[in-house]
Amino acid sequence: MDGTSGRHVVVVGAGIAGLAAAWHLSRADPGVEITVLDGASRIGGKLYASEVGGVQVDAGAEAMLARRPEGKELARQAGLGEALVHPGTTQAGILSRGSVRPLPKGHVMGVPSDVMALARTGILSPGGLARVSLDEVLPPTTVPTDVSVGAYVGARVGGEVVDRLIEPLLGGVYAGRADMLSLDATMPAVAAAARTERSLLRAARDLAAKTPKDAGPVFTTLRQGLGGLPEAVARASGARIRTGVMVRGLTRTPDGWRLVTGPTRDEEVVDADAVIVAVPATPAARLLEREVPKAAAELARIEYASMAIVTLAYPRSAFPEPPAGSGYLVPSVEGRPVKAVTFATTKWPHLAEADPNLVIVRCSIGRLGEEAVLQRDDAELVAFAMNEMTEIMGVRGLPIDSRVTRWGGGLPQYDVGHLDRIARVRAAVAAQPGLAVCGAAYDGVGIPACAASGRTAATRVLEYLNARAAAGARQEPGD
Repeated sequence: MDGTSGRHVVVVGAGIAGLAAAWHLSRADPGVEITVLDGASRIGGKLYASEVGGVQVDAGAEAMLARRPEGKELARQAGLGEALVHPGTTQAGILSRGSVRPLPKGHVMGVPSDVMALARTGILSPGGLARVSLDEVLPPTTVPTDVSVGAYVGARVGGEVVDRLIEPLLGGVYAGRADMLSLDATMPAVAAAARTERSLLRAARDLAAKTPKDAGPVFTTLRQGLGGLPEAVARASGARIRTGVMVRGLTRTPDGWRLVTGPTRDEEVVDADAVIVAVPATPAARLLEREVPKAAAELARIEYASMAIVTLAYPRSAFPEPPAGSGYLVPSVEGRPVKAVTFATTKWPHLAEADPNLVIVRCSIGRLGEEAVLQRDDAELVAFAMNEMTEIMGVRGLPIDSRVTRWGGGLPQYDVGHLDRIARVRAAVAAQPGLAVCGAAYDGVGIPACAASGRTAATRVLEYLNARAAAGARQEPGD
């Protein structure tokens, strides 16, 4: 299959980044022919919803940041503006020493700003609290280059803050480890403060004070679930979507790019004027290995964490008291298989409206380095989640329905040096005309960040196509 307009773009990967790239391409230039290829049987990547207990519930990401505009804007442009809804509560807790305790007021991604507010939560021991207080009298900690979150925060306010606040909060985003994750990449505001402020507590106070009081809800979702976003964006893009098509090779040609798809015994060639690679880092590295080996080598070094989401639907009567908050996080030092719990019908009122007699709970299982727990079968993972509800929430009886969704290699790890690595990837890719990359491996794992990544990739290839067309026009006889 060949593009006939001289403006044929192939997007490899139909996750939200690739679909956002396709939409931005079509919006910027309706004359561009767009083909999206994905090896899976459906589009959407980690955005997927299905029924649990008769209620449509997300099986992957269930919220996106509302204060970053790209995700909401993409939903609105795809015709889903009226479906955007906000949480009923975002008051989450931390499981510490067997009890769910509130997050301290004024924290910044777990970094405390007020020792007294932290003390009232009961999350830290007296010794841990005393260690936090030392931050304001310790000498400055020099941070000339990127360091791990755990190393910097631990040096300033102690290991208990890392173990019982930072680790579970970062784990909820990356399923990673604070002693490996990059301070610059995962907590950029804190990283900037680390280079200008002597005290981390004071820096956190300044950062918390800068948050507008009327900034509006932090999160949003879609009434039908974020799993409905990919289909809407795909339709709005007008792109040709082909699932079940695995791209095995990518080579440069005199006129553009050639993609080889399908099994070796029945392969298909797809020619394109430009290509956007929107798959995770590992398959992206394989595709780029021949033409962009420097980028491929860097991408191959990005590690991914696996996880599973166990969704349980209980009769409301199973809970001695209705859950009051949106959920809680579980530090790894608690030694429990469940790392986070979301009370979906409390967090999202529209789910409770769908069936007022149900309490729907999402339990996240699996962290980087804990792959063994994910080798258990579905029944065992459901048992872990049920035990969590019984022991921590006092739930009685069995759920009426359950669902286990496994996300193998689902979350890229932004380890120390990540920003420099991505800069090297982009520099190598930029040297190749008509090639761009996007996705969760680069500038953020959330939906708004992925949508922005797709927009940047689309802009890059359009600039190339326009420049090529202009150069061709100048060379035509009679000009």
